[in-house]
Amino acid sequence: MRALGLDVGTKTIGVAVSDALGWTAQGIETVKIDEERQKFGLDRLKEIIDSYEIEKIVVGLPKNMNGSIGERGEACTRFGKMIEEEFNLPVILWDERLSTMAAERFLISADVSRKKRKQVIDKMAAVVILQNYLDSIK
Repeated sequence: MRALGLDVGTKTIGVAVSDALGWTAQGIETVKIDEERQKFGLDRLKEIIDSYEIEKIVVGLPKNMNGSIGERGEACTRFGKMIEEEFNLPVILWDERLSTMAAERFLISADVSRKKRKQVIDKMAAVVILQNYLDSIK
């Protein structure tokens, strides 16, 4: 059962997919979006969903450290509802607190340059979100 992991920002969506058994997450790309203009890369997401035969989507839900949902969290919740309706697939909102920091630490420990980190951080955050979800259902 393949799952798609998404780290949704205002300008990009980091994308990760699980392997066919649902054990590991791999980052595949960063999709450019324009939240202000309501352009969410749905055509590209549809191509990814179809080519990987995705059955479930995990969207990172940024919560405040006290557990409350702020403006970004509300935007991600709306995005989750929109893609659930668009693709007719179950969407799980997953607490992504610290996922970007974890991805950043991993990239630093792998000695990835600051410029390269900026290019892949969203994709790596999507990997962390999806992997944490996959680990939780094992």
